[in-house]
Order: sequence, then C-alpha cells, then structure tokens
Amino acid sequence: MRIYEGSPRQDWEEVLRSIGAYADREQLKELLLLELDGGFVLQGLALPPQGAAAEGFGTLAKRTHELTDEQVAELMELAVEHRGDATDDQPHPDIEHYYELSMRVVGAYIDSQKAHDVFLFEQDGSYVVRLFASAGTRGAGHQLAEFTRDEIMAMIQSAPEHRQSGSPAQAPVPEAKAPAAEES
Repeated sequence: MRIYEGSPRQDWEEVLRSIGAYADREQLKELLLLELDGGFVLQGLALPPQGAAAEGFGTLAKRTHELTDEQVAELMELAVEHRGDATDDQPHPDIEHYYELSMRVVGAYIDSQKAHDVFLFEQDGSYVVRLFASAGTRGAGHQLAEFTRDEIMAMIQSAPEHRQSGSPAQAPVPEAKAPAAEES
C-alpha cells in the first residue's frame, strides 16, 4: 500500500495477491482491475447469487467492486492470517486460489518495473497489463505487457524457488517469450 499520502503504491505483489484471493472467494472470472487514486475497481464475471430468478440461473453476470485503499489493507491483513491455509502452492487453474497465485506473480512483475497507474485484465488465464513508469525510470510512459496462460503458470511454478533463495521476488518471464513493451 502507500507509505504516506500521495506516494505511489508499494509491494504490488502483496496487494495483487490479496485482491486475487478476494476474487477467488467471490468466484470472479475474466478480471479487470483499474487503479484509482484511493483504491481500485475490480470487475469480473460471476454466477448470480443463490436464489436468483430461474431464468438467470447458471448465466454469468458482471460484478463490479470498488475497493478502497483501506479495504485493500484489510484484505492484506486477512491474507496474512490465512497464509499457509492453501492445500498447495502449485498452479492449478481450476482451484480456488488461482487468482491469488497468478495476480501475485503479476504483482512481482509490476514491482520489478517500479511502475504505477496499473490497469490489467485477464481472460482465460492470460493477462494484459498497462503500466505507467515515471520519467527517469527505464521506459518512461505507458507500457504494455502480455502474459499467456502458460507463462503465468511457469511464473507461479518458479515463484517458490525465488522465495526460498531469499532473492527479491521478480516475475521470471521466459527469455524467448518476454512480454512485449510498447510506449505511447
């Protein structure tokens, strides 16, 4: 989160991991996340709540959640309390904590870019991320990165090695398929 008012967000890995865990609990799919000054807009598709009208049963409906910085801080605290509750830390796209794991590695990538003004969307396990890097950093301006489902899965699989070695968490993107960066 923010270190002090007006500063850029810090530790995207933990922020996005916590939001991903929230998306898992809400059973959202096909995510869209937009950073706002005071939080995020999270949108996804979900089954209608139990007891919904019969004609709408079984169809996906768009859900939009506005998460303030304070709510994200609460989600981060909740995530710390439940740390270690998952049955395993390996990628299985159909398990409950898939978004927790996939958004965590995307967050590590964002941390490595030292960027802000994050916008991302996910479809079928692939992510497109738009970041803004400040002047004076590598590639100032808007940058786009795309991660295929296979790249996300590989990043999740290699993440425990980075944590065990004590090295800074960085998204290990395969050399041959590095995300394309574009400036605007």
